[in-house]
Amino acid sequence: MAMAIHKWLLYLFFHIHLHVLILAQLPDLRYGECGHNGNYTENSTYKNNLNTLLTSLSSRIDKYGFYNASIGQNGDRASVIVLCRGDVELEECRNCVNNVVQKLGQLCPNQKEVFGGYDGCMLQYSNRSIIGTASFFVRYYLWNPANASNPEEFNQELRKLLENLRDRAAEGGPLRKYASGNVSGPDFQSIYALVQCTPDLSRLDCFDCLTDAYGNMPDCPCKGKRGGRIIGVRCNFRYESSRFFEDVVLEAPPPAVPIGRDDKIVPTGKDDKAARTIIIIVVPTVTIVVLIICISVILMRRRKKKLVNEIQRTPVDDTSIAESLQYDFSAIRAATDDFSDANKLGQGGFGPVYKGKLQNGQEIAVKRLSADSGQGDLEFKNEVLLVARLQHRNLVRLMGFCLDGTERLLVYEFVPNASLDHFLFDSVKRRQLDWERRSKIIGGIAKGILYLHEDSRLRIIHRDLKASNVLLDAEMNPKISDFGMARLFELDETQGSTNRIVGTYGYMAPEYAMHGQFSVKSDVFSFGVLVLEILSGQKNTCFRSGESVEDLLSYAWSNWHTGTAMNFIDPMLRGSTGVIRDIMRSIHIALLCVQENVADRPTMAAVVLMLSSLSLSLPMPSGPAYYTHSNIISEMPLIQEYNTRMSDSSELAKSKSIGSSRNEASISELYPR
Repeated sequence: MAMAIHKWLLYLFFHIHLHVLILAQLPDLRYGECGHNGNYTENSTYKNNLNTLLTSLSSRIDKYGFYNASIGQNGDRASVIVLCRGDVELEECRNCVNNVVQKLGQLCPNQKEVFGGYDGCMLQYSNRSIIGTASFFVRYYLWNPANASNPEEFNQELRKLLENLRDRAAEGGPLRKYASGNVSGPDFQSIYALVQCTPDLSRLDCFDCLTDAYGNMPDCPCKGKRGGRIIGVRCNFRYESSRFFEDVVLEAPPPAVPIGRDDKIVPTGKDDKAARTIIIIVVPTVTIVVLIICISVILMRRRKKKLVNEIQRTPVDDTSIAESLQYDFSAIRAATDDFSDANKLGQGGFGPVYKGKLQNGQEIAVKRLSADSGQGDLEFKNEVLLVARLQHRNLVRLMGFCLDGTERLLVYEFVPNASLDHFLFDSVKRRQLDWERRSKIIGGIAKGILYLHEDSRLRIIHRDLKASNVLLDAEMNPKISDFGMARLFELDETQGSTNRIVGTYGYMAPEYAMHGQFSVKSDVFSFGVLVLEILSGQKNTCFRSGESVEDLLSYAWSNWHTGTAMNFIDPMLRGSTGVIRDIMRSIHIALLCVQENVADRPTMAAVVLMLSSLSLSLPMPSGPAYYTHSNIISEMPLIQEYNTRMSDSSELAKSKSIGSSRNEASISELYPR
C-alpha cells in the first residue's frame, strides 16, 4: 500500500514538474494585461463556463484565424474572442492561441478578464459581453526605438498607406478583414504595413475602428519611429521599415459581366450611348441612397451611444451601477417568445406591453416603444433616469432597459392584475372592487404621489396620472406607472411652465392645459379626477345620468352641492350603508382637489392626512374647473369652458385650442397660445 502511494506521488511530482517546464519553455507574451473585474472562485459557474470555452478554443478557430463565443447568463457569462494575424497559417494560429491561453493563465490566475498575445495572435476573455461591441479601445502601444529619417514626410506617406489599407480591409467579407502593403518613403526608406479588424464587424464598424486607432497616433510613442503598432481588441495595425508579413492571396469578388447582346459582344454606337446614359443616372442615385443609409446608421449609433452613456452616468443607488440595468435584446426577445401576441398584455400610448419570463424564472413586463409612438429619446431617457431612482411600494419598479438599433425597451416588474381601468370601467370586473379595496387603492395612489412630490431625492411631477397608469398587484395594491412625461424639480422649486404640453385631457389641470403652467397642484387635480372615477365607476367623460350625458366633475359638484351625492356613488357601493360616510368624505376630498383656483387645492401631504384622519374637519370646496351648468351630448368635447366668468373671446380662443380633445388620447405635443 505504501509503495503504491509512493509511486502515485512520484508520478504526480513528475507530471507537475513537466507542466512547469513546458510553461517555462513557452516564449513570454508580447503583451498581456489582467483586467479589473475581480477574481472568480474555484468551482464557480463562471470558471466552468470559461473552461468550456478555453478547452475547445483552438479547435474551433476557423481557417481565417477568428473565433468568438459566449456562454452563460448575467454575472456568470464568459465571453472570448480570438484573432490571428491575417498571414498566419491555421496550424501556427492554433499553436499560438494554445500558448497564449497557458501564459495568460499563468500571468493572471483566477482573473475574470484578461487580454494578451504574441505577434501572430491575440486573445481576450471576460465576464462582460464582447460579442456585439464595436468600439475601439487602445490596449497597447508598441514601437521600434529607431527614429525615421525625415519624420514629417515619413508620417505623411505612412498615413496615406494606412488609409488605403483601411479601405481595403473594411471592404473584406464576413470571413476576413485584413490588408497589407508597402510604399516608398523619404530617403529611399520602405514602409511596410498591415491592418486588421475582427471579421464579425460590419464594413462601417471596421472603418470607424481603424479610423479611431489612427487617431491615437499623436499619443503613441511610435510617432516618428521606423516601426510601431497600436493594438485593440477589435482592430489593430502595424508598420515597419522592413517586411514582417507574408503576402496573402485574398478572395477577389467575381468579375463584372460585360453589358451586351450576348456574352461575346460589347455594345457600341447607340447602345454604348444608352449604357452611358443609364450609368450617369443610376450611379449618382445609388451613391445618394448609400450615403443616406450610412448617415442614418451613424446617427442611430451616436444616438444610442449618447443615451446609454447618459443613463449609465446617472447614479441609481449606493450599491448598484447603471450598467446593471441594461439587458441584452436577445434575452428579452427570448423571454417574451419573440414578442408573441399570446404574451401581449395591452397597448399603451407609446407602444405595446408584453409579459415575459427570464431564464431564472422571474416574470417581467416589457414596454416596447414604437418608433412612431411620439415618445422620443427625451421621454425614454426621462423614464429610465427617473424610475431607476424611485423606491416605493406604490410605484412600479423599473428592472432595466434595452437599446438595440431602433428597438427601445423598458423592463418592469410584472404586476399580475393589469391596470385599474380594466376593473373600474368593466361592469363585471368592477364587482371585485368593494369599498375596502377602493379605499386602499385611493390611499395607495395618494401615498405614491406624496413620495414623488416630497419624499424622493428630487421633486417629481408625474403629469399623466390616470386610471390606465395605475397598476394593481396580486393583493390589489396600486402602483403608479408610466413616467415618460414626468418633470423633475429641485426640492426648493414649486412650479414650472412649458410650451410642450403632454398628458391626457380630462385629467389635466386647467392652468396646464391652457397655459402650460404645472406644479404639484397639477398632479393633485389629476388625483381628484381619478378619485371621482373610482367612487362613481365611470369615466370622467360620457358620464351617464338617466338619458343624458354629463361630464363627471360637473355631475359630482352639482349632486354634492344639492345634497344628493348618493346619486353620484357607484350603485355597487350604495348597499354598504356603514361606509357611506367614508365615501361621502372621499367625494368631499376629491372636490377639494379639482377646484379651479390652484391655491385652493390641498397639497398631497394634506390629502393623505385627510384620508387617514376621519376626525379632521374639511374646508368647503369651491366649484371645480370645467364646471358646466347644463347637460352635454356625447358628440361634444369634454372641456366646454375654463371659467364661466371669462369673456366670450376667451371662450372662443379656448375652444379652438382644445375643442377636439378626448379623454383617452395621450397628447405628446401641443403648443398653447
